[in-house]
Amino acid sequence: MIDKHTPTRPMRRGRLRLLLGAACAAVLAVAGTMTATNAYAEADRTVSSNTTGTHNGYYFSFWKDSGNASMTLRADGRYTSSWDRSTNNWVGGKGWATGNRRTVTYSGSYNPGNNNTYLALYGWTRSPLIEYYVVENFGSYNPSSGATRMGTVTTDGGTYDILRSQRVNAPSIDGTQTFYQYWSVRQQKRSSGTITTANHFDAWARAGLNLGTNHSYQIMATEGYQSAGSSDITVREGGGGGGNPTSAPTTGNPGTGNCTATLSAGQQWSDRFNLNVAVSGTSSWVVSLGLGGGQSIQNSWNASVSGTSGTVTARPNGNGNNFGVTIMANGNWTWPTVTCRTG
Repeated sequence: MIDKHTPTRPMRRGRLRLLLGAACAAVLAVAGTMTATNAYAEADRTVSSNTTGTHNGYYFSFWKDSGNASMTLRADGRYTSSWDRSTNNWVGGKGWATGNRRTVTYSGSYNPGNNNTYLALYGWTRSPLIEYYVVENFGSYNPSSGATRMGTVTTDGGTYDILRSQRVNAPSIDGTQTFYQYWSVRQQKRSSGTITTANHFDAWARAGLNLGTNHSYQIMATEGYQSAGSSDITVREGGGGGGNPTSAPTTGNPGTGNCTATLSAGQQWSDRFNLNVAVSGTSSWVVSLGLGGGQSIQNSWNASVSGTSGTVTARPNGNGNNFGVTIMANGNWTWPTVTCRTG
């Protein structure tokens, strides 16, 4: 008997098949100046049979219906996968046991060839039951050719086609059900970037495509159907700092003197993340960081930092022009705004 509270991969059968016709359906950034202990240190693990679980702090899911497909779980949010044409349908990836309006950054390599395969942020909701994809890259088959087009959304440096399809009496996370699939399919393919899920969720809602109130899992998935390919993907939560309309700019300069401050990502945990700040143009500076709602500074290094929430300021403390902060996210993973002026 299937546990209805834990998603299982066998229910995933035939997802790509829907869209083939009536019968078808972020390397972690370099750590900051401060050396922080990794909270997870599990050894690499290869899975080739249907399973879900956690590994190095990330939820993972792997499913196939036949053939030679496998996924190796690696450090932090990284996984590698490979499959050949003996596999009818498979899907796997790393992410989170519960989906939400998070910002997802992913990076790596994806090799679809001329095959039917996707690289996508993939998840489910209940109440109502909805299966959703944000497709970042794909092979020979474009999902937008097999579903009803509902509009477009431009976000994270690209334009996505919004689509809807329906599965009737089909496998789902709650057994055989009839449910809708929501799609955002990126017109400009890529294998690394940032996905602002809230922008997709809101665009779907504007098109009348409302997700359920109860989120199940959300993973950065590789999927293949009667194909061959490979992937090496790293996923994490938090903005990548570029091309994201809901994230702050990574560089700040209000025009008072020759002072520029640039943000870059550091280490990340389940509740907080590090940011590195590099100041150029002057050795006498004042950097202001505008934190988002709910965020607070937990720690800082190589600068004198005043304040813990709202707008905090940093000044040199004799340790050079590079400093860092640890920000408690409290559910808000958007990077702060940054400005710099001469001191």
